[in-house]
Amino acid sequence: MEKSNIIETKTGKIQGYKEEGLEIFKGIPFAEPPIGKLRFSPPVKKQSWDGVLKATEYGPCSFQGHSELEQYLGKLEPESEDCLTLNIWTPATDSGKRPVMFWIHGGAFMIGGGTDPMYDGSALALRGDIIVVTINYRLGSFGFLYSKSIPPNLGSQDQLMALKWVHENIMSFGGDPSNITIFGESAGGYSVLTLCTMPKAKDLFHRVIAQSAPFIDTKVSDETSNKILSKLHIIEGDIDSLREVPPEKIIEAQNQVTASLPTDVMALRPLIIGDTFPKHPLKAFLNGECADIDFMIGTNLDEFKLYTAMEPFKSMVEGNSENLLVGFLGSLGIKTKEGTEIIKTYIEAREGKYSTKPLDVFTAIITDFAFRIRTIRLLEAQKKFQPNTYNYMFTWPSPGLNGILGACHSLEIPFVFGTLDSPTLKEFVKGAPKELSDKMMDAWISFAKTGNPNHGNIPIWPAYDTKMRATMIFGEECKVEEALFDKERTAWEGLLEI
Repeated sequence: MEKSNIIETKTGKIQGYKEEGLEIFKGIPFAEPPIGKLRFSPPVKKQSWDGVLKATEYGPCSFQGHSELEQYLGKLEPESEDCLTLNIWTPATDSGKRPVMFWIHGGAFMIGGGTDPMYDGSALALRGDIIVVTINYRLGSFGFLYSKSIPPNLGSQDQLMALKWVHENIMSFGGDPSNITIFGESAGGYSVLTLCTMPKAKDLFHRVIAQSAPFIDTKVSDETSNKILSKLHIIEGDIDSLREVPPEKIIEAQNQVTASLPTDVMALRPLIIGDTFPKHPLKAFLNGECADIDFMIGTNLDEFKLYTAMEPFKSMVEGNSENLLVGFLGSLGIKTKEGTEIIKTYIEAREGKYSTKPLDVFTAIITDFAFRIRTIRLLEAQKKFQPNTYNYMFTWPSPGLNGILGACHSLEIPFVFGTLDSPTLKEFVKGAPKELSDKMMDAWISFAKTGNPNHGNIPIWPAYDTKMRATMIFGEECKVEEALFDKERTAWEGLLEI
């Protein structure tokens, strides 16, 4: 292994390794280990170290809770509370002032890590002459318990601390701290939108790409957290006793509680409270508070098929989809008559174009509720203030599980990173066209460099507006669609609060 240059950071010297035209640094600590008295506390800035820190291997990921997504995404190891590290891929540690792409992983705030081979930054960094950063942050109970004496949104605070570290140090790695794009998928998409609302994150990044960002619930509740504490026999507020509980016991209690909430895939998540997440992102965008942020956001055509392909959703939906839908919409305050009308609209709009089987209609409606409609509202809000506002949809259908997944949730990630041969999602992207990955990488790179995703190998991609509603389709063909699924969009008008 050829050693990289020795880099002087604000906290000490580090040395990674060179590989295929890159200098790579893994497992760089950006905060003190959140263990002992620092467990369930905000992240503490890393103290300086002596000598040269070896940065050639990934650090452990956060302790992983159980998630049904594991059967598709796998489970990362090793796990540890000492998980606050980041990884850097750079073409050269010179004065190049390259754009920086800062990735926040998904996994329902329960699983995952910046160590997943699917997020290897080599292909992006080489192709674009850019710097790629991935991070670990605290997940599940360790990052998102909400209870008396436990500060809220610790995992989000970890993300902010990592971003600060990058802003302060990335110039030493050949990067430009004045040109940082934060991007993430699912919980990571949720996270980059969260960072848009944080006062302390202002000026730390300049562009945002949110991939499949899910519905952000405004409800603030300590119900799930208190159930976990009850399983552990911890009195609310007794943080000293909680800090003494072995981490495996905390995960065991968490798994027991979340198993009783099978349809709440993000039972532990950032909550809109305090300065760590002061308001809903849509409100921040509507107020023009993010006017200086170039913005790209998109969804996958069949997001929810990832969930309806697995239990318990599969059994719940099959044979009972319409009643289930009407009941679900009713829980959102949508009356039975209006819910029935939504279903009718979707069936009519899909006739002759897409499947009208009950399961497929169910999936389309929940996909739009949970992902696409909220995405459109963010686009509409940001476009008023920022001309560099772009929408995409990923439509390439996976051959996995005999084709029942379609263009499901998370499928676009290996295309964006150029990691189609990664073991993660390997069966889902079998036979995937590399040229589609190349086009997507170039769009993401172009956006990170200029705030505009256009490049020579795709049709002209107009910015989003409420007249044309231009959406770039990344699929078996790359093309721009106007007013995509507009009948379905209008069916939701006036029915969702935020």
